[in-house]
Amino acid sequence: QVQLVESGGGLVQAGGSLRLSCVASGRIFRVTAMGWYRQAPAKQRELVATITNGVITNYADSVKGRFTVSRDNAKNTVYLQMNSLKPEDTAVYYCNGRVLHTSQAPYDFTYWGQGTQVTVSS
Repeated sequence: QVQLVESGGGLVQAGGSLRLSCVASGRIFRVTAMGWYRQAPAKQRELVATITNGVITNYADSVKGRFTVSRDNAKNTVYLQMNSLKPEDTAVYYCNGRVLHTSQAPYDFTYWGQGTQVTVSS
């Protein structure tokens, strides 16, 4: 019913920058919150940053001051600007969205994108 498609991943040297984008489409009345998670090899998926519909943000301590999450509500799009990248930021980055399907929906549903690889070389 809802698809989230990420883009913008790639290979970058340490200290460099990347910008990830994620677009939600499908049966959407409103996306209440969007965010980014990441999963490195042999590690659990972890929160990177989230942003509500009212632009309240939350960041993992490891990315504070380096990453910035933002969104365009009209386009159901969330962005992640990643600066001063470190090798330990290497992971598959997943977009997450909480979606209300109708104006009468009593609760939202959570959807995930397929992920985009970010590799930071030292």
